[in-house]
Amino acid sequence: MAAVKEDAGGRGGGFEGEMEVEAYRRLFPLPYYERHLLESVRPDARPLSSARDTSIAVGAVSSADGSALVKTGETTMLAAIKLEVMSPSQDSPDEGSLAIDFHMPPICSPTVRPGRPAELAPVLSKQLSDVISRSKMIHLKELSLVSGKAAWMAYLDIYCLNADGSLFDVALLSAVAALAHLHIPLVSLNDEGRIIAVSGDPSRKTTREVVNKDKRKLSLNSVPFSLTCLLHKDYILADPTAEEESIMDTPVTVVLDSLDCLVSLYKPGGAALALTSSLKECVSLTRRRVQELRSILDEALQSTEMDED
Repeated sequence: MAAVKEDAGGRGGGFEGEMEVEAYRRLFPLPYYERHLLESVRPDARPLSSARDTSIAVGAVSSADGSALVKTGETTMLAAIKLEVMSPSQDSPDEGSLAIDFHMPPICSPTVRPGRPAELAPVLSKQLSDVISRSKMIHLKELSLVSGKAAWMAYLDIYCLNADGSLFDVALLSAVAALAHLHIPLVSLNDEGRIIAVSGDPSRKTTREVVNKDKRKLSLNSVPFSLTCLLHKDYILADPTAEEESIMDTPVTVVLDSLDCLVSLYKPGGAALALTSSLKECVSLTRRRVQELRSILDEALQSTEMDED
């Protein structure tokens, strides 16, 4: 930082020095960052390979069947799931369905204008749907109620409350946490043969049959986690902020599952990659990040289970 202050105007410190550093940062953002990169550190004091602190709070929306509030740095996502009974398709009579929508309201970023949908929202919606489907994290048969007649339709909505970089990573983590927290309601067949929700003790109801007496939560397998890295010259920056993403344009997002299998690799833009060593390093950083996120998620779920007991 001292080198930056010297370039900015020569004054060593104080309020004027801080103002000059901020002015230099705004006028010349890339040189400002590159001076930090020379010392293998970022302006927020993070090492290049380190992600920001992450927190998960499951059950954040009491009216939802499953929900989670996830924060990585200043990037914040709220995921909520609502279940509705539907008729399954003829092609998959023993399966339910999962629909994912990603939302970016104007409050999340100055770049999102009121009255106009964010261009990134449908892109991330499809990317999230593809990753969750490809990872086979959930078995849609667990959402079946009566073969060929009734199944659960799970609507997973993810709201970006603050967009400060690595949106896909935080959105995916919030989706995973909400699905892990999902409580499948008890339902039964009434005397007219309709599926209705059961509240309280199902044995006291005058319904004909409890359909899903033993199902309470989904069985999650090969859970996907991701890490976005920025490649700039010979540097690799893990978990970039929005400012870093705006000035360095070669992002790579690696998705690994909890079994250490590669689910997907995204490179939406930037320069062509010729060095496989850079991709290998991104995968290695993602592998380490997966271990961190699994521990954070397990701790959040265990804490919620203890509160419910």
